[in-house]
Amino acid sequence: MSATPRTILVTSALPYANGPIHIGHLVEYLQTDIWVRFQKLRGHNCCFVCADDAHGTPIMLRADAEGISPETLLDRVWQEHRADFDDFHIEFDNYHTTHSEENREYANLIYERLRDGGHIARRTISQAYDPEREMFLPDRFIRGNCPRCGAADQYGDSCEACGATYDPTDLKNPRSVLSGATPVERESEHYFVKLADFGTELEAWLAGKDGVSPVQPEIANKLQDWLSTGLRDWDISRDAPYFGFEIPDAPGKYFYVWLDAPIGYIASFKQLCERDENFGFDAYWGPDSKAELYHFIGKDIAYFHTLFWPAQLMGAGFRAPSAVFCHGFLTVDGQKMSKSRGTFIRARTYLEHLNPEYLRYYFACKLGNGIDDLDLNLDDFSQRVNSDLVGKLVNIASRCAGFINKRFDGMLSAELAEPELYNHFISRGEPIAALFEGREFGKAVREIMALADRANQYIDEKKPWVLAKAEDQEAEVQAVCSMGLNLFRIMLLYLKPVLPAMAARAEDFLQVPAMDWSHLEAPLLNHRVAPFKALLVRVEDAQVEAMVAASREEMPAELAAVTATGPLVDEPLAEEISFADFAKIDLRVARIAAAEGVEGADKLLRLSLDLGGEERTVLAGIKSAYEPADLVGRHTVMVANLAPRKMRFGTSEGMVLAAGPGGDELWLLAPDAGAVPGMRIK
Repeated sequence: MSATPRTILVTSALPYANGPIHIGHLVEYLQTDIWVRFQKLRGHNCCFVCADDAHGTPIMLRADAEGISPETLLDRVWQEHRADFDDFHIEFDNYHTTHSEENREYANLIYERLRDGGHIARRTISQAYDPEREMFLPDRFIRGNCPRCGAADQYGDSCEACGATYDPTDLKNPRSVLSGATPVERESEHYFVKLADFGTELEAWLAGKDGVSPVQPEIANKLQDWLSTGLRDWDISRDAPYFGFEIPDAPGKYFYVWLDAPIGYIASFKQLCERDENFGFDAYWGPDSKAELYHFIGKDIAYFHTLFWPAQLMGAGFRAPSAVFCHGFLTVDGQKMSKSRGTFIRARTYLEHLNPEYLRYYFACKLGNGIDDLDLNLDDFSQRVNSDLVGKLVNIASRCAGFINKRFDGMLSAELAEPELYNHFISRGEPIAALFEGREFGKAVREIMALADRANQYIDEKKPWVLAKAEDQEAEVQAVCSMGLNLFRIMLLYLKPVLPAMAARAEDFLQVPAMDWSHLEAPLLNHRVAPFKALLVRVEDAQVEAMVAASREEMPAELAAVTATGPLVDEPLAEEISFADFAKIDLRVARIAAAEGVEGADKLLRLSLDLGGEERTVLAGIKSAYEPADLVGRHTVMVANLAPRKMRFGTSEGMVLAAGPGGDELWLLAPDAGAVPGMRIK
């Protein structure tokens, strides 16, 4: 263990109070919880705070739709979130809400300090306005016909059918999602943070202390791009009606949710300080703080946490984060989570069918310190839990405890049978700790499972079940099984950040106090253990199947009708064309040579298409349905003679064909086997 305890404050991104926790969210909270638990086991003063993100238009609209106040909705969802987190053994030192007086206090304070420092600009902008609901509309609350391909019911910023991006004013037949009214343009004065004022400070922060950046390399590269191209002013205001905090000197104007959401970290910690005098606010958040401050977030919100948030803190006289750790997204069975496939699994649905520590362990096996996505393969999930935890780890305790309980009244031997083997297990403690520290959980788990293999090998070599048949080998049986339980105890300690509930049950069985890293050196000798009870049971396929079935949502009747009878009633056939018109379309087989996300675009992938000697770049609106890596090498069909189109994110040199209702229910068309790139489809 470290000689000097560190002082550490850790946060996870705030879950939005507009819906339930699902297993994709849990990647982050479990990653953070494992890291925090590890730090505490090492003897550090580590604090973990979080809160519900409770402001914004969706909260207001959902409460209105349910006929309740936003506060009533927030209280209900807060209780649901806390129950889910508690049942997954996610242990916060404080869990708050951004709709709190502490958050209002610090949002106002940070804004006023930015304003007084000359970092707030005011200017008039033009926005879409719903004349019936009497409110300004975010892009996502406007739908209409795509100005490029004519597809109906597209968002106000991009088309899911052809991938085009545009301004809401470009939509044909636009309508408000809220009322169905045609939006009108209205001007409004907005408030902006002048991010460029902090460019030099942000660059210094990004460079890090001693050349160690506070962000991962992939995020650092994006930050450098943003900084080098110039930072734009950040709009921090929204017009009434809006559920949030009113800006102090601007009646009818409200803080944009992304202004006060990260301030929720400060507010939650402030509430903890008011409850526990051992925590001093300035020691953690003051400009001279020596504490370590870490944020765990998804890579999709890196922009807010690595530009906006540090700039807010710098401008308001608070300390900046020590580091921001980003993680990737979760896929299930290699695909985006889907309600129709039953792989969009809510935390509560999982808990109704499976032990939460199965998922804690599986995610730990998959997590590293990068931003790559991770996949929950349901077959691998069952096999790995059953093989590693039940077949290897628990099996050691079960086999050895049986002999110790029955033959020796639970008493372990007075000496270690194999001191060198025990010391080998102890020697792996620091390398495993270094992996946990560096968030390389998957590598740490592999190290621990290698020890489990070695412990099982030792027991198999000694064969206590054979020794037990000989009357003169009683002492040897006790020594071998005592050794096995001591090795089991070491491995359980290493895995305790991942499996806290199982570790607690094991501590009860071993009759030892709560273990931490300081307990490694001394083995259990001449010590009585309790009768053994099962620590973990196998995952049954039927449990997983039942969870998936419970998560599956049936296709709405109107969508099912599409496959049987044709188009949706509210999406009529396009204008009739002649055969001569259709004959002009040149459909070609294309091989996807490369695929990547488009920075700044929610729905687009940039595809490099091989047409058999010629390569085209196509921007396709299929990001919601496919991971880029899964597309590489696949064959698809493209419109090869479509005129290139300049879009906000580059030029698209064609169009790929896909079918489906949209979102994650979208499928690229593919030719039969034998088709080659460049082949024309007739």
